[in-house]
Amino acid sequence: MEGSRMENLVRAEKSLRLSLEKSKSVGLALERAGPRLAEIRQRLPSLGSAVRPIRAQRDALVAVGGHINRAVGPAAAVLKVFDAVHGLEKSLLSDPRSDIAGYLSVLKRLQEALRFLGDNCGLAIQWLEDIVEYLEDNSVADQVYLTNLKKELKNLRESQHGELDGGLLDAALRKLEDEFRLLLTENSVPLPMSAAAAGDGMACIAPSPLPVSVVQKLQAILGRLIANDRLDRCVGIYVEVRSSNVRASLQALNLDYLEISVSEFNDVQSIEGYIAQWGKHLEFAVKHLFEAEYKLCNDVFERIGLDVWMGCFSKIAAQAGILAFLQFGKTVTESKKDPIKLLKLLDIFASLSKLRLDFNRLFGGGPCVEIQNLTRDLIKRVIDGAAEIFWELFVQVELQRPNPPPVDGNVPRLVSFITDYCNKLLGDDYKPILTQVLIIHRSWKRQSFQERLLVTEILNIVKAVEQNVETWIKAYDDPILSHFFAMNNHWHLCKHLKGTKLGELLGDSWLREHEQYKEYYSTIFLRDSWGKLPGHLSREGLILFSGGRATARDLVKKRLKKFNEVFDEMYTKQSSWIMPERDLREKTCQLIVQAVVPVYRSYMQNYGPLVEQDASSTKYAKYTVQKLEEMLLCLYRPRPARHGSLRSPTFSAKYGNGVPDLRRTASAVV
Repeated sequence: MEGSRMENLVRAEKSLRLSLEKSKSVGLALERAGPRLAEIRQRLPSLGSAVRPIRAQRDALVAVGGHINRAVGPAAAVLKVFDAVHGLEKSLLSDPRSDIAGYLSVLKRLQEALRFLGDNCGLAIQWLEDIVEYLEDNSVADQVYLTNLKKELKNLRESQHGELDGGLLDAALRKLEDEFRLLLTENSVPLPMSAAAAGDGMACIAPSPLPVSVVQKLQAILGRLIANDRLDRCVGIYVEVRSSNVRASLQALNLDYLEISVSEFNDVQSIEGYIAQWGKHLEFAVKHLFEAEYKLCNDVFERIGLDVWMGCFSKIAAQAGILAFLQFGKTVTESKKDPIKLLKLLDIFASLSKLRLDFNRLFGGGPCVEIQNLTRDLIKRVIDGAAEIFWELFVQVELQRPNPPPVDGNVPRLVSFITDYCNKLLGDDYKPILTQVLIIHRSWKRQSFQERLLVTEILNIVKAVEQNVETWIKAYDDPILSHFFAMNNHWHLCKHLKGTKLGELLGDSWLREHEQYKEYYSTIFLRDSWGKLPGHLSREGLILFSGGRATARDLVKKRLKKFNEVFDEMYTKQSSWIMPERDLREKTCQLIVQAVVPVYRSYMQNYGPLVEQDASSTKYAKYTVQKLEEMLLCLYRPRPARHGSLRSPTFSAKYGNGVPDLRRTASAVV
């Protein structure tokens, strides 16, 4: 019994042990199955989404294929064009210099592709959006997937309004602009010239135009850039490069004087040389530099339109310096009035008149309105100023009359200046110009003009000078100096007007009259001055004198002393007098020598020994015959000019009511 109980215990132990081992195995199996269950739990939603179309209605599943097929065609075409655009990137980002035509061809393909994308990208997006809407309405696709797809389509639609090429077109156009600038810069070479070369030889200098091949390249580039709304940038580049080239060509001429202001010079005469240069430089700039730019603008921009290339040329002309030339002319018109200014204004008018046809052709277009206005204003200022000065000359001469005459008996600067000045006005260089100026000026006032008016006015001016001379002859307190002055001035008028246009107008009788006056005053001058000197060397009482040698010596001493006193006084006074005409001076001095020296020589030969042995002989035999002759021959010589040349009479201006009135100054006479 106990034995069977023991067996039962053993079997129970074994059974329990086996159960424990199985429990352990099951526990381990459960432990390993936990992660797999979690993974399955996570995959269940996606598996549900995957099998959802299977759960969708049969009609919806059948229709979705057609929708997809309709959208895939346009989308695939768009993607293919996108790929083509990216394929052009390498060519368009390279240097176009090596093959501009090829580069422009590639750029054209890019723009055609972009136009295709612009026309079709929206349609492809719309069809894709239709598919998404269909999938969403029929629950064919997962909502998360549809949300992401909607987001991508939204981004794609927004990008189609921006740069579909990622900025490739803009980069290519910038490269074309750079090439446009480079072509211009490399082929825009300043003229190799100097200021001297712009003088007599300027007519043979002309800039070479751009080569035809370069012009063709510029036109091809322009066409593509203009098609992309970049005309203004092209014009800006062209104006910058070409105007810089013109300025460089003009630099050798040293045009700094164009910037001078009225406050920087005293009168027109001080810048006379600049005005002469101005005419030559303006002619060179217009006929050669601006003419070349005008033609080149037409060549490069002719296909675009007249307004474009004329506007381009006007900017080049303005920036290159034409405005500075016109401003300098205006500055001259604003300077102080004097007779020299009239000649310079006529020079300016002549230069502008010579270039009138060129100005009208080059600057006659609408875009050049600023240049036209400045030119018209300058011409008006020149004509008004020249006419005003001319018609006031007569009054100016009259206003000098009350001033005192020269203290040295010289020809007044007014006389010498006006005679030379009037001859210039009647000369071939100035008379036609002055006549044209006066005709225009009077036409503005609706007044007629006859050439006789010009001649009559100049004759009146000369007659006013004559009247001044007569007045000044009478103004001297010293009659001998008055005769000297009269001799000087009558001879000056006769000599300097004989054989001139002014002399022809005045006539031979007028010239002979002044020559006779010269002879008359010369005779009186010699008679009343040096002609009296020999009388102090009288021989009276010496030949028949019987009082002895000592008495004769005393008489000779007395007469020589008086001669020396009168000679020294006369010589000292007249050594400061001036006779500017060499022929008159030499003749007068010879007449004085003839009147004095022979008498003095004879007297000293006969009576000089009476005093030469005296201890104080030098007091009486003060001058040798040779010394006396040398002194007389050196009389009346002009002193060296302080400034090297005589200036014109000073006519200062007083302004009232906007009209200048010229006033007299003493310096104008002396």
